[in-house]
Amino acid sequence: MTKKKILTVVGARPQFIKAAAISKIIKRKNLLNEVIVHTGQHYDNNMSKIFFKKLKIKKPKYFLKVKNLTHNLMISKMINRLDKIYEKEKPDGLIVYGDTNSSLSAAISAKKRMIPVFHIESGVRNQDETMPEESNRYLIDRVSSINFCATELNFKNLIREGFGTDSIKSKIFKSGDVMYDLFLNFKNKRKKKLFNKKEILKKNKSIICTIHRESNIENINNLKNIILALNELNIDNSVILIAHPRTKKKILEKKIFCNFKIHDPIDYEKMMNYILESKLVITDSGGLVREAYFAKKKSLFILEHPVWPEIIEQGYCLNAPPNKSKILNAYKNLLKPIRKFKKNIFGNGKASSLIVSQINKYLN
Repeated sequence: MTKKKILTVVGARPQFIKAAAISKIIKRKNLLNEVIVHTGQHYDNNMSKIFFKKLKIKKPKYFLKVKNLTHNLMISKMINRLDKIYEKEKPDGLIVYGDTNSSLSAAISAKKRMIPVFHIESGVRNQDETMPEESNRYLIDRVSSINFCATELNFKNLIREGFGTDSIKSKIFKSGDVMYDLFLNFKNKRKKKLFNKKEILKKNKSIICTIHRESNIENINNLKNIILALNELNIDNSVILIAHPRTKKKILEKKIFCNFKIHDPIDYEKMMNYILESKLVITDSGGLVREAYFAKKKSLFILEHPVWPEIIEQGYCLNAPPNKSKILNAYKNLLKPIRKFKKNIFGNGKASSLIVSQINKYLN
């Protein structure tokens, strides 16, 4: 039997990580022929090389170089270029991850060609319509043939919206989180030698930080408030800001003073080592919040509305708006003792295998 062709579209760090977990199973099971497309949405030459090489992801066959545009212009260009790829490749299905413009563009253009869409990490909601990601989430869910949910809450969100009924034909599965699969695999193989001795952290004193979200970067007042909070935290701790290229550029451009070192992007292994050796994590990345949780580290999510309330309910995460005093207050509250860590919110570490099996079953 000829293997079905699956197209995978990625454009940002969390998607590279998720794709690594799925691609590994696709390769192992040898059931599907995967073609990878990199839209370039969050492209940086150094960052992309790091992730694709270290995570052993197959080199993208197509690189679209669509970045640094308004949302509508970015989406329209991606749809146009992806449609040409669909015409050429004639894929049997499409895999998209999360809530980026890359995923939305890929899903819409595939739907118009009647190509089945498989959405990994669906059903996420935070009820904040000012976030471009929120509308991306439910639009991608609605046009997908199968929606794979990372948590029980994600699954229930889709049920409440009518998924799983005759009115919405999309199949839904509570698969677990593919990022958790990858983390468990890393942790099982973790070796101290993965550390660069020159970069050993001050154990339980280091705060790992990433800031990349548009609302926190383009709004200079928000960015200044975040940096002011980090400057104060750095007095008694060691703040390590792993900066997205756009974040670093904005800090330098606006001459915002930092009393801590700004680091360039690092590979997955080093980031996980940093988290495991850290005191806690401060970020506006939904992916990094989960990775901190996997490592049983507390995190502060800099956003008005939480994306993963499941973690907040466990006391492992607090969210705060980009306001200096509120960030510092949330940090103090994070230091309070919490109840016992709850396991299996994000599955059993076998999400990738379930997802690939269900996609193959659907296509055949």
